[in-house]
Amino acid sequence: MVQRARVVVVGAGFAGLAATKELARSGALVTLVDRNPYATFQPLLYQVATAGMGTADVSFPIRTFAAKWPNVRARRTALSRILPDKRRVEFDDGGALDYDYLVLATGVTTNWLNVPGAPENALPIYSLGDAAGLRRRLQHYLEDTATGRRESTHVVVVGAGATGVETAGTLAELRRNTLPLTHPEVRPDQTSVTLVERFDYVLAPYKPRLRDAAAQALRKRGVNLRLGATVAGVEPDAVLLEDGTRLESDVTVWALGVTAPPEVAAWGLEQGKGGRIKVTDALNVPGHPEIFVVGDLAGAPHALPQLAQPAIQMGKHVGRQIAAMAKGGQPRPFSYRDPGIMATVGKAEAVLQLENGLTMRGLPAWLVWIFIHVAYLLGGRNRISVLLNFFWRYAGPHRSRASVTQ
Repeated sequence: MVQRARVVVVGAGFAGLAATKELARSGALVTLVDRNPYATFQPLLYQVATAGMGTADVSFPIRTFAAKWPNVRARRTALSRILPDKRRVEFDDGGALDYDYLVLATGVTTNWLNVPGAPENALPIYSLGDAAGLRRRLQHYLEDTATGRRESTHVVVVGAGATGVETAGTLAELRRNTLPLTHPEVRPDQTSVTLVERFDYVLAPYKPRLRDAAAQALRKRGVNLRLGATVAGVEPDAVLLEDGTRLESDVTVWALGVTAPPEVAAWGLEQGKGGRIKVTDALNVPGHPEIFVVGDLAGAPHALPQLAQPAIQMGKHVGRQIAAMAKGGQPRPFSYRDPGIMATVGKAEAVLQLENGLTMRGLPAWLVWIFIHVAYLLGGRNRISVLLNFFWRYAGPHRSRASVTQ
C-alpha cells in the first residue's frame, strides 16, 4: 500500500484554498489551518464596509469547504513555530502536526509605512473584521451627525489602487443617493469623500486612458481627488499632507500598502522585501524543497501582482508540484499567466485591461467585473446572495438601495 503524503496548508486565502483543492484531488492527506473559522473573499470587503453586503456574503466556513473531500481536515489555530529538521509545525493552541510537505499561505497585513498616527487613527480594509469595523464607524458617525452630536462625517481614503478607488466610489454613491433618504437631517456640506494618492493618477497599473476614465467617474460621483499628494500624518480628525495641507477627516480609510505579519519572523525562514519569505522559481524555500510559500507572502524572484489570480495560480501550481514530488518527481518553475486587471468605480462604471492589450470601460466592463467576482465566490448561497445584492443596490428601486444604517 502506497503511503499518502501528509500536507499541512497554513492559510485559507485564495492561494491556500487553491492548493488544498489540488492536493485533495491528488489523494494527499491535507490539513487546512487558519486562525479564523471562515475563508474571506477579499475583493468584496469594501462592499461589506459600505453596507452593500453582509459579512456572510463574502465568507465561507472552512470546515464546510474541507468536508467536500474525505482526505481533508480543517483546524482553527495559528502557526507559531516551524521545525524544518523534524518536519513539524507547532500552533498557538499548543498542538503540533508532522508533515511531509508544508504550504505557507497566510497572506500579508496592513503596512502603515511609518506614517505617524496612521495605526492609531486610520482604519484598514484588509480583513472581514476591518470591513465590519469601518461599517460600524460610519454607522455611528452618520447617526451622530444626523442627531447633532457630531458636526460632520468627512471620509478620507488613502491610496488610489483598486481597493481605494472602489471604496471611494461606493461611498460617494451612498452619500449622493442614499443619505438624503436615510439621513435627511444631514446637510450635503456635512459629509464628503476625498481620495488621496501620491501619484498624479489613480489605478497606477492601468493604461492612461483607463486611469483618466476612472478619475473622471470618481469626480462625477462627487469624490474629491487629491493626486500627487503624500500623507505625512494621520490625526483623529484630519489627514496631514507633506505640503502642509490639513484635510478634515472624521473617518480615515487606509487602502495603501501591505507587509508580512510580524509573526513570520519567528518562523526562521529567510525574508526579503516587505518581510516576504524568499522562495525559488518553483515557489519552495531554498534548502527546504518540501516547504512552499504561495500568495502574497511569497517573495518570488520575479515580482507578481498582489491579486487573487496570481495567488490562485500559485496555489494550483504548488498543489500539482507536491503531488508530483510525492511520486518521485521534481518541482517545476512557476509561470504566471496574466489574465488582466479590473476595478469598479460604481454603478455601471468599471475599467478592465487584458494582458493582450484590450481595454474596456463603462457598463460592459462593469458586467464582466460582476460576473467574474461572483464566479470566484465559494458556495452557491453566497453567489446568489451577492447577485441579489448587486441587483438590489444598483438596479432596484431607488429607496431599496443599501444603507449604512443596515
